[in-house]
Amino acid sequence: MEAPCMNKLKQKEFTLASVTDLTSPSSSSPSSSPVVATFSCVNEVTELRFQESESSDDFSFELSSTQLFKLGPLQFVCVSDKDNSLSRGVVIMFRDDKESKDFSDSFGEWTKDAFKKGPGLPNGTVSDSTSKFDNKIEAASAKMYFHYYGQLLHQQNMLQDYVRTGTYHAAVMENRSDFSGRVVVDVGAGSGILSMFAALAGAKHVYAVEASEMADYARKLIAGNPLLAERITVIKGKIEDVELPEKADVLISEPMGTLLVNERMLETYVIARDRFLSPNGKMFPTVGRIHMAPFADEFLFIEMANKPVVDAFDPRLLIAPSMFHVIDFTKMKEEQFYEIDVPLKFTASVCTRVHGLACWFDVLFDGSTVQRWFTTAPGAPTTHWYQIRCVLSQPIHVMAGQEITGRLHLVAHSAQSYTINLTLSAKMWRPGASQGGILQTSSCKLDLKEPYYRMSQPQVYPVAQEPPAQPQDLQIQSEDLEEVELLQQNANAQL
Repeated sequence: MEAPCMNKLKQKEFTLASVTDLTSPSSSSPSSSPVVATFSCVNEVTELRFQESESSDDFSFELSSTQLFKLGPLQFVCVSDKDNSLSRGVVIMFRDDKESKDFSDSFGEWTKDAFKKGPGLPNGTVSDSTSKFDNKIEAASAKMYFHYYGQLLHQQNMLQDYVRTGTYHAAVMENRSDFSGRVVVDVGAGSGILSMFAALAGAKHVYAVEASEMADYARKLIAGNPLLAERITVIKGKIEDVELPEKADVLISEPMGTLLVNERMLETYVIARDRFLSPNGKMFPTVGRIHMAPFADEFLFIEMANKPVVDAFDPRLLIAPSMFHVIDFTKMKEEQFYEIDVPLKFTASVCTRVHGLACWFDVLFDGSTVQRWFTTAPGAPTTHWYQIRCVLSQPIHVMAGQEITGRLHLVAHSAQSYTINLTLSAKMWRPGASQGGILQTSSCKLDLKEPYYRMSQPQVYPVAQEPPAQPQDLQIQSEDLEEVELLQQNANAQL
């Protein structure tokens, strides 16, 4: 006998036009007869039950672990994520707008009641409704972050970065075979521009996930492109929290921040990979590299010592060939982003005073047809990321041919950024060099979240073509990559 339920809401039924089960291959077509959906409470568990009128088969969703997404005026997706895994997903069709609205309102009321009561928990289990994102990011930082990206002005700034937007468009359209007929998830969709690129390339369906208020603007922008809109669903929520009705063949995102890792969205990108990407699925972008080189800039040092500085600088300020650190988004674990340690080793090209470490990044879109690089290097067309320079507290003196060693140590913090610990040392040169002694050392501790924006524009120098494409199987390791970008060869030749 079913136990009485303390739920004060009355059982409610809706007759649906059809229901399509997304998680059962045998039920991929809509139901042939009307289906009754019933909100009820059984044994203190609130649930939504589906029963086809001409069949004895039925199934139910426990409302404490169910989400509802609107696909259109008469169409919804209902997803169950019990035990943190996709257990079932259905597409619901209604006969008219009134029934659609009444069902949505009832779902909200019953779901609210389900969460108020809470799901049944085994003895000794503590209920934790806080998301993974909220556990590691302080509330004030998250509020400011989502407010910033929820404003059209800031989305406009990114859209007008023609290098950024144009490279993404080229990477997608040159690799149509990776998108055509595929399911795509846009991680942190913003204005929805990347979702529209994916749909334009022939994607079967695109789920555009965006946590800020920009999701509402994205819906309007996408609706203005009706031929694409029918294949794009905007979902407002965090990647760490939402559920999707199916696995993705491709993830697309723009998760890069200053120094590649600022804002800590790369962690969200790999969480999306682990939660939603099918085995052997594609990631656009695929690999990122942080490039580093010591620089000499007396004017900057006088103006701003012991500070991270964001600007576009003349590549001739670099006093040694650059090195890079590889981050493979297809393999990197979320926890590996919490602390990034990069040993540094350079050979000075000139006799000078070293004032700090210059950094920039590039990313690879490893498409099946074309492998395209996007770079923020000095001397390349300027992007809204510019470059970043970590200015030492004191300069160190070097001679041409002298070895410079050190360490770049990045530690993530809860304000969605990193503490930068930088040390540079000049090793003994010529007599005594074989003994490996250190002559001078200088260091600094900086907050990547609070850089100084110094927006003076340098003269733009000719830029060589993008780096040679990696092989298709893309075995990338920092110590194995020996390619030196033509861009840097051009810069170093001028030293």
